[in-house]
Amino acid sequence: MTRPIWTGSISFGMVNIPVKLFSAVSHKEVRFHMVHDADGARIQQKRVCSADGKEVPYEHIAKGYEVSPGQLVMIDPKDLERLDPKASHTIDIESFVDLAEIDPIYFESSYHLAPDRGANKAYGLLVKALKDKNRVGIARFVLRAKQYLSAVRTVGQGLMLSTMLYADEIVPRSNLDGLPEKPETPREQELKMAEQLVESLSTRFEPEKYHDEYREKVLDLIKRKARGERITLPRVTREPSKVVNLLDALKASLEQTRRPPKPSLPSEQSRRAPARKSVRTRRRDKSA
Repeated sequence: MTRPIWTGSISFGMVNIPVKLFSAVSHKEVRFHMVHDADGARIQQKRVCSADGKEVPYEHIAKGYEVSPGQLVMIDPKDLERLDPKASHTIDIESFVDLAEIDPIYFESSYHLAPDRGANKAYGLLVKALKDKNRVGIARFVLRAKQYLSAVRTVGQGLMLSTMLYADEIVPRSNLDGLPEKPETPREQELKMAEQLVESLSTRFEPEKYHDEYREKVLDLIKRKARGERITLPRVTREPSKVVNLLDALKASLEQTRRPPKPSLPSEQSRRAPARKSVRTRRRDKSA
């Protein structure tokens, strides 16, 4: 059973709704250990004091902020919580906005919000109000000594909280080197074909259709190595970048989308095996 990573309450106006916060994401990346290439033994990492060279126990590790080169200010985690005790236990909704107004670049991590004991009615009320008005709540809350801007929104019959970046954490496009001030105006024929290509590839978003093909190949490689197979992988060759005529590329792309899918080829075994005659056919052959 998944345990909550945070407990507190959602607050808006004079309303308080006790809730529990759960991770909504389970990353599936393949994790590797650092090992010694000579014998495969695990590499150990130790926390060592730079002054005396001795290993420091975890309970004696504090937080320090460098205010100038070589000068640190020591901070106790309890001091951080005392700065704003309410913020550490409350998801404080400040306003309600339309979800379409939030650019996806601001979203960071997502969490499920579940009602705590005795909060089912108030929780359901907020879910219904947000759905009816098609709004999301913009809130602030503190998690692991950091204050997050967040969006509280409905998903199905429940609530989800998505942490968000602040405006000063977004790199403005004006800072990008080589970005043209204004895109070059396309020719009418190019634009028409590009729109046709977009339309021909348009579909409903079905997340279940997509899977991590590279991760599957990595896991397959690991299994084969574990079985003792000798692995021969193709050499990686970088093809020189080709300057392609835009109009020709659009025409070729459209032509490809119009082709019917190729029929699946019979397996090697089915190609080799002769077709077996039915019992009735064999009897006719014998009587002939």
